[in-house]
Amino acid sequence: MTSQINPESNNYDAEYPVAGQDNNTIGFRQNFASIQQNLQYAKDEITALQTNTVQAGGNVFNDLNGAVLYEAKLQNQSYSHIPLGNVANTANVNYTVATYQTLNPTANTAINLVGLPIANNTAVLTLSINATAANTTATPYSVSIANVNAGNTNTGIIGLSGNTFSFPRTNSNIAGVHTYQLITSDQGGTFTVTPLSTNTQPFNASSEDVANVAVVNLGVSDSYFSTSTAETATLPAGVNGQVKVLAMLADGGDMVITVTNAGWKSSGTGSITFDTIGDACTLKYINSKWFCIGNNGCVFA
Repeated sequence: MTSQINPESNNYDAEYPVAGQDNNTIGFRQNFASIQQNLQYAKDEITALQTNTVQAGGNVFNDLNGAVLYEAKLQNQSYSHIPLGNVANTANVNYTVATYQTLNPTANTAINLVGLPIANNTAVLTLSINATAANTTATPYSVSIANVNAGNTNTGIIGLSGNTFSFPRTNSNIAGVHTYQLITSDQGGTFTVTPLSTNTQPFNASSEDVANVAVVNLGVSDSYFSTSTAETATLPAGVNGQVKVLAMLADGGDMVITVTNAGWKSSGTGSITFDTIGDACTLKYINSKWFCIGNNGCVFA
């Protein structure tokens, strides 16, 4: 900023008072007034620098109070992190204290996001959820999704129904940390949510052994079964774009799987029958229906 301090003010006479003669008091008053004004300018400018200028030091807290920082080159910067630990029912996530926060929900948990900047200012929050128990995590906001397919509760890698993320827990292999980047520019009215985890199910070649009358686990990519008698199972609705493999490993009786939103039916459920070792099929969930994209010996009805 340009300093307002002016040592050459028209009201200031550096040669006054003149030694050896009487001097009019008006000159004293003008000089004192000019000095006072410049001292006030100096005080205001120093205070502004102390308030708004970034200061170095391990224990210095710089609050720029919304000042714009531009054309800056950043190097070796770090981000604040707050571990919230075990939470249940409600988790208060305060954006003002950390841009990276972790939590371990032990029950269905609603995330209450506070401290978001005013509208037309963008907040970028990284949230890491350690899903170690049957739980659902929700935000009290409408959520727009980037790179995540929306689906019903407990379906797919991430079940998403409205603004609720659900993590399927029917198989211990699904336990893990789910990390998301949340971005909002309207103070939490809407969010864009992008998953940052790269090893979530079912894209890691995980599998399950389906028991009689079980619900096929959509949190793993492959499901197989070994029957000892005639058995049944159910395949729930999936997530658009999801691929699911079903296979008969041993045959002691037919396995009939009832499929929700079967693509080979005009509407409603369909069935797939496996009656021989090696029967297998690959399904893909397209436009809210399961379609067969590969079949070896299975009977569809």
